[in-house]
Amino acid sequence: MLLTVSALILIALLFDYINGFHDAANSIATVVSTRVLSPGKAVIWAAFFNFVAAFTFGTAVARTVGAGMIDLDIVTFAVIFGGLTGAIVWDLITWFFGLPTSSSHALFGGYAGAAVAKAGFGAILLSGWTKTILFIFLSPIIGMALGFGLMLAILWLFRWTPPSRVDRTFRRLQLVSAAFFSLNHGANDAQKTMGIITGVLFAAGYIQKFDVPFWVVLSAHAAIGLGTLAGGWRIIHTMGSKITKLQPVGGFAAETGAAISVLIATLTGVPVSTTHAITGSIVGVGATRRLSAVRWGVAGQIVWAWILTIPMAFLIGAAAYRLVALFGAV
Repeated sequence: MLLTVSALILIALLFDYINGFHDAANSIATVVSTRVLSPGKAVIWAAFFNFVAAFTFGTAVARTVGAGMIDLDIVTFAVIFGGLTGAIVWDLITWFFGLPTSSSHALFGGYAGAAVAKAGFGAILLSGWTKTILFIFLSPIIGMALGFGLMLAILWLFRWTPPSRVDRTFRRLQLVSAAFFSLNHGANDAQKTMGIITGVLFAAGYIQKFDVPFWVVLSAHAAIGLGTLAGGWRIIHTMGSKITKLQPVGGFAAETGAAISVLIATLTGVPVSTTHAITGSIVGVGATRRLSAVRWGVAGQIVWAWILTIPMAFLIGAAAYRLVALFGAV
């Protein structure tokens, strides 16, 4: 039992590491593309704030992921293994192609696929999925609106300021916005792994209530921070330069808009996609110049990857569960 629990916790932390690696682009793409920080310094900056988030926003999202989406009565080690496998495999596939998809939605899809493979669609708690599905659509729209609105406000406030002075000012401010976004990225995304690990401990009987132990909080934030340090450079290139060209002022607006969007979701316990939020915000900033400033072909490819994430991870998670079930682990 102890060996199985330890192995699942390590796999969950591996997913968290890959989450940080895959989603490093969310935190640093804009600050790197505007040349405010070098790539090496940017990942250190982002990783630090990913970890510091452990001491900030609580565990409401972890509770939603661990106990609010799948019926705990059917959660077994094999279900958790299948869910994590679905998320990890899909993350690696999309990283290979440089697509900024949601690690969070990959986890939800994989977890649901494994649960349905075990017990049918009755294993899904629809009440826990309502806000998550809703925010698949709302998150990029909110990010886009906030990025667009902040950029317009900045352009109006600094309309008489020399461009060189605006550039110098927002080079400094973008350090703050990058930190703010990384803090919120860590706060929301690390909690998904916390929810899974706490589910493992609950299923094994090591805890009697679904309360997240503090060592789990620290472990999850450390893993996502180390993953961010590794940096998923293929996706960083897509986020930082393929969607639209950014200056420091635009990077500040994009990061701040996305961070506010993620913060709202975290405080309300919604496991939102930070990828969707920052991508929408970047598009919103680009659209303030002109609609043609956004490379809509690239944006379309990203949206298709978003649409496919949950069903593809679902299928992989279900297949992984069926595979381990053949060996008697159900």
